[in-house]
Amino acid sequence: MTIRVLLADDQSMVRTGFRYMLDAEDDIEVVGEAGDGIEALRLARELRPDVCLMDIRMPGLDGLEVTRRLAGPGVADPLKVVVVTTFDLDEYVHAALEGGAVGFLLKDAGPPLLIEAVRAASRGDALVSPRITVRLLRHFARPGGAGARRAVDPRDQGLTEREVDIVRAVARGLTNVEVADRLFVSLSTVKTHLASIQGKLRARNRVEIAAWAYRTGLMDADTEGEGQPERR
Repeated sequence: MTIRVLLADDQSMVRTGFRYMLDAEDDIEVVGEAGDGIEALRLARELRPDVCLMDIRMPGLDGLEVTRRLAGPGVADPLKVVVVTTFDLDEYVHAALEGGAVGFLLKDAGPPLLIEAVRAASRGDALVSPRITVRLLRHFARPGGAGARRAVDPRDQGLTEREVDIVRAVARGLTNVEVADRLFVSLSTVKTHLASIQGKLRARNRVEIAAWAYRTGLMDADTEGEGQPERR
């Protein structure tokens, strides 16, 4: 099945470069381009692409506002948005994820990560640039800060042992397919568990699940994930 992608960036050279990289893949097709936020919003609602790649700083409406209108809380049929930007400011990352983005990449991440982010978003996974992920999770786990660790028994949240296994796997950066392989269950079973976990933790995406795992100390004794890709 072909993944239909909308590109939104105010620099035509960036859009051309992304189109060249994505259209070279057999399973990805760029179906539209927008050079400003208003056009991006219009095309996204008209074309209903599988994935929107959204710049932040654009004329008309910025990418964060467009993301919120397409994927934010209260949107009846949200689209999958991956924010791709030059700026890795923490407030941008937070605003993008709070606005419903399923990924956050830097423009210098390179073609493989860009392509992987599109595929991850289309199948319901999320991907954040590695160096942002590390900083984000350290923020949630650091002592004394806004995200200071607090010991929580997963059972108090109603999580089953299997769901705890899946939370740990997500926090290690595994995709749904990798979780299924690791735990010897079907992909549909993983998705069912993830939906249950999100409901119990009131988490809107995988990043929030991973953050909860680090913030509550669930990953303190975990060494199995060392060396794993930093996907969230």
